[in-house]
Amino acid sequence: MASGFPGRDLRGGFGFGFGYGPAIQVPYQRRSDGGAASGLLKRPVSEMERLQEALFLRSVKQKTQFASPTLSNPLTHAAFSSASNISTPSVFLPSMSSTPAFLNCSIRSFPTTSSTAEAEMEKKSTMANRLLELERQLLEDDDEEEQISISGSVVTNCEWRDAIQKLISSPSTATATNQHSMSSSPTNSSSSSSGSSFSITQSTPSPSRQMLLDTATAISEGDHYTAASNLAILKRAANQRGDPDQRLTAIMIEALVSRLNPRDPMITLPITDICSSEHHSALHMLYESSPCFKLGLIAANFAILESTKDHTKIHILDFDVGQGGQLASFINAVSERQSLRSPRSPPISVKITAVSDISLPFFPHTAAGERHLCTVGDRLATLAKHLGVGFRFNIVKRKIHELDRETLGCEAGEALAVNLAFLISRVADESVSPANPRDELLRQVKSLKPTVVTLVEQEINGNTAPFATRFAEACAHYGALLESLDATSNRESTGRAGIEACLARKAANSIAHEGPDRVERCEVYGKWRARMGMAGFQTLPVGPTVIEPLKLRLASLRNNPGFTLKEEAGRLGCGWMGRVLTVASAWR
Repeated sequence: MASGFPGRDLRGGFGFGFGYGPAIQVPYQRRSDGGAASGLLKRPVSEMERLQEALFLRSVKQKTQFASPTLSNPLTHAAFSSASNISTPSVFLPSMSSTPAFLNCSIRSFPTTSSTAEAEMEKKSTMANRLLELERQLLEDDDEEEQISISGSVVTNCEWRDAIQKLISSPSTATATNQHSMSSSPTNSSSSSSGSSFSITQSTPSPSRQMLLDTATAISEGDHYTAASNLAILKRAANQRGDPDQRLTAIMIEALVSRLNPRDPMITLPITDICSSEHHSALHMLYESSPCFKLGLIAANFAILESTKDHTKIHILDFDVGQGGQLASFINAVSERQSLRSPRSPPISVKITAVSDISLPFFPHTAAGERHLCTVGDRLATLAKHLGVGFRFNIVKRKIHELDRETLGCEAGEALAVNLAFLISRVADESVSPANPRDELLRQVKSLKPTVVTLVEQEINGNTAPFATRFAEACAHYGALLESLDATSNRESTGRAGIEACLARKAANSIAHEGPDRVERCEVYGKWRARMGMAGFQTLPVGPTVIEPLKLRLASLRNNPGFTLKEEAGRLGCGWMGRVLTVASAWR
């Protein structure tokens, strides 16, 4: 039958068709108890089971002698479309002019997040068994005489709705449970938080973000067909110039496509892109534009000032000078402190040593890069002279293991401060290399006997976490970051376009790459605390001299009701709408 629905065939039987080709004719079967005269049509259950195996289709026959009102069609074939990974026989039911309101909506099935193939098969089997049990009840043929009303079938519309709704409720509940499990922040688990008690506000993911999470799960399970189908739908919701959710979708689509095509040079961003001068400049624009990043850097400056308050000579060792924004802010803070001191007090001098280590792949080690460092040093010297602060700037080209107090030019009586802001997360650890450059750096810094070490990092569980968890963390983090940028910058500005291109490169590297090619390896604070402790460092408390100036700066921002600042157990978290984005801490 062309319609694909079971129906009466005047040639002497009932036809079953999928909508293409001739229908398969099933002859009438008359009852042995004399029911043939009444014209009531019955088929044995065994015959129906044979048809199910051959056609993956069961037809529900109405037990009536007369034409009855058509039944509702609460579950359409679209509910089992290719977008779903629940493979069940399609159920075709007669249509009804009046359909319940809750069934008029478009049904789109998202991929579930089963952890094993066995669980997936068990779920499919459960769905099939429920379908079979429902149809057996509807097709049950007992020997008792049935009183059938002329107005309709013994199976009412209400029973149809209740049965089908009960049938689909359990898988839907399981899917929602799995999706909630994946979308919950991994920082709530002991394996990722390591005791972190920062509160993170969890909100219901938007439809596009939920589909992004489902797509990542499909990729992690090897279901590339579902992933490609979801990406085709998501592309229609992405917009690089839209609202934060649309921008996030565009960024994450690019990362997922790169994950699916790791060897395609036309799709996957090479590691050189995240180590380029353009990316490095955009990264420091982010540090200056985002209050969460900027407050983290200022907190590091105040922690250095607090730890060196009894010293007139301050020596800062910096592995990533960048554009010099953080150091310029530090020189201004030193000038303010000096203005509050007694005129008879000795002046404060600042010496900055910029380390250029060619073994670190994420810096542009070129002639242009060296000229850039010299230019930054000249600008800082000009600023210090203008403010009346003694200043020296040195560049040391050494590998990490070659650093010692002598090569760095450390002098007696000076306080050495090591600035590791947004650095260690880009240094490989033991999961990448047996040499473990990350711990090697920390041990070498410890051997310098610094007065204070400052650490500022993004709060993301993005290093050794499984791919799906890593992706969910990236979605939550970059989604909140994009929303916060709306409060401080124009969506159409050129600067913001450059910053978001930088974020896209960071996200793609963290999500699409593995091994040495993955430079972005952020951690949550609990893991940094454990690693710093193993290297021999102890936490320095964050006092009022650090927190109060930051609160004043945060209050000076316009349209900032969503920005948060929280101090807890020696760390300072800066965030947006309850989601911690950066964490600053000090160590000795």
